[in-house]
Amino acid sequence: GSRSFYSTQALNSPADLKGQKIRVMESQTAINMVKYLGGSPTPVSWGELYTALQQGIVDGAENNLPSFYLSYHYEVCKHYMVDEHTALPDELLISTIVWDKLSKQEQKWLKEAAMESSEYEKKIWREAELHALEEIKKAGVKVTYPEKEQFREMVQPMYDEFKKDPEMKKTIEAIQAIK
Repeated sequence: GSRSFYSTQALNSPADLKGQKIRVMESQTAINMVKYLGGSPTPVSWGELYTALQQGIVDGAENNLPSFYLSYHYEVCKHYMVDEHTALPDELLISTIVWDKLSKQEQKWLKEAAMESSEYEKKIWREAELHALEEIKKAGVKVTYPEKEQFREMVQPMYDEFKKDPEMKKTIEAIQAIK
């Protein structure tokens, strides 16, 4: 799922992140992204985040809708901005040692099962997102949908830096071509 920002303070655009202490994963990319968006990135463990939000150690965080809902962060943060700034891919991997031990028929079955389960996962994830959105709105969370181009422009220096690496440039361009 895509990650978006949520906070104890109003969120309508990336400008609203300015000066806010935003919980991020311990990832240099996540830290830099929040800096470019004007926020103050603050690594906090997931298990400590609810209390950190309650006590004002951080003003907000970023995650997908089901995680926001299931963690009860909506009890503290009444603003959720659906900006979808990050999408973390899920990958299904198998060892080549194991793969090579499978018959052609077993490999075919495994590929088919993986494709079917992927489609099913997308369906139930979308249902989970819609359910979470409905529930947080009932709980009084203000949900906003900012113009995403503003975010792209603000983090462009990150892309420029990544593109200095030829392999990374190729990867970024391949991802951007999917849109």
